[in-house]
Amino acid sequence: MKILAITNQKGGVGKTTTCVNLAASLASFGSRVLLVDLDPQGNATTGSGIDKAQMKHTIYHVLIGDKTIAEVTQKTDKGNFDVLPANRDLAGAEVELVNEIGRETKLKIALADIKGQYDYVLLDCPPALNLVTVNALTAAHSVMIPMQCEYYALEGLSDLVNTIKKVRTHLNPTLEIEGLLRTMFDNRNMLAQQVSAQLVSHFGDKVYKTMVPRNIRLAEAPSYGMPALIYDRASKGAQSYLELAKEIIERQKVTQ
Repeated sequence: MKILAITNQKGGVGKTTTCVNLAASLASFGSRVLLVDLDPQGNATTGSGIDKAQMKHTIYHVLIGDKTIAEVTQKTDKGNFDVLPANRDLAGAEVELVNEIGRETKLKIALADIKGQYDYVLLDCPPALNLVTVNALTAAHSVMIPMQCEYYALEGLSDLVNTIKKVRTHLNPTLEIEGLLRTMFDNRNMLAQQVSAQLVSHFGDKVYKTMVPRNIRLAEAPSYGMPALIYDRASKGAQSYLELAKEIIERQKVTQ
């Protein structure tokens, strides 16, 4: 079971879009996938076709120890993967966990209960370095960083890499950067090409070959509560996430 934290402290880089569409794409190749929504906005939950307002129990109840993952997990009928949903309740976890012993390992301990039940667990992190994100980084085997190829992205990336180093030192010694995913990529933009080249020269093979283009279908799909793969499989956005899923599966085979 591979646990992958999908995170970037910068908002609006396509984290949730990546989580939902990668979950659907991996599932389409036969993988058993659990998507864990760790953002109080609950966008990954609604983007997977689940009504977060109707949820009596969410990831919040797992983190505070009231429920197990199995008791809270929902099956999505629009993508063939499972979802551990979130809603506004999750914002309260930060306050409630702050004085708890082992507060950074709550998610890791909860995920141990489902070991072997999934091939991939994708953690959709909030766009902030808070206790929930630290829980994700402590539980994960590796980190995927979605990012736009723009000037400020490089600055935010160095902050995130430093955070990962700190978590590795204090909480999760085996945490690795799985890969950097270039999102909303516009090949006609010279700056995007320059930033992309800088990423490849600095991170090498850590940069996924797959690039996710700007695509209207990717933007439209969440409003229908489904991944782009279900909404419009032929779209460039959906096809790029299928390519990314293939790349991840191939990498996994090499490392096994």
